[in-house]
Amino acid sequence: MQIWMWILILLIIGQRIIELVIAKNNEKWMKARGGIEAGSAHYKWFIYLHLLFFISLFLETIAKLDNQEISFNYIYFLVFFAAQLARIWCISSLGRFWNTKIIVLPRVSLIRKGPYKYVKHPNYIIVAVELFVIPILFGAYITAIVFPILHILLLRIRIPAEEKALASLSKL
Repeated sequence: MQIWMWILILLIIGQRIIELVIAKNNEKWMKARGGIEAGSAHYKWFIYLHLLFFISLFLETIAKLDNQEISFNYIYFLVFFAAQLARIWCISSLGRFWNTKIIVLPRVSLIRKGPYKYVKHPNYIIVAVELFVIPILFGAYITAIVFPILHILLLRIRIPAEEKALASLSKL
């Protein structure tokens, strides 16, 4: 792998680790205030999906790089960079309520600011874009096709579970 690829992949993995720390802190904060976790049975599949994504990305990239150099694509990188800005916008808009798990806090109204003012689940769109564009940057075309599809399949479970949990807020 070329140096730019190593730098980018390490930055992405570092970002994901930081996000998991933020999510864990937010989870503790919400649960200390009566937060209720929902849909936990499928959460592990998201962890598996993202771990397998990085493994697939790495293996496919290594397999393609026998003597083939992959040039840095500025257009795809700009799409990736825009997705990162949108991700930060999502996280900052939800603040302490942002999480990788479905956790609702009774007696707290639904947040409808930032990207949530325009789209119900913007972070899922961002992840789908990333699962496509990151592998494309690395020339990992199979990963770019397979993982967005798997992500969409998991969202068919996740989004209804999240909607049900959010709807229960009005009843609590």
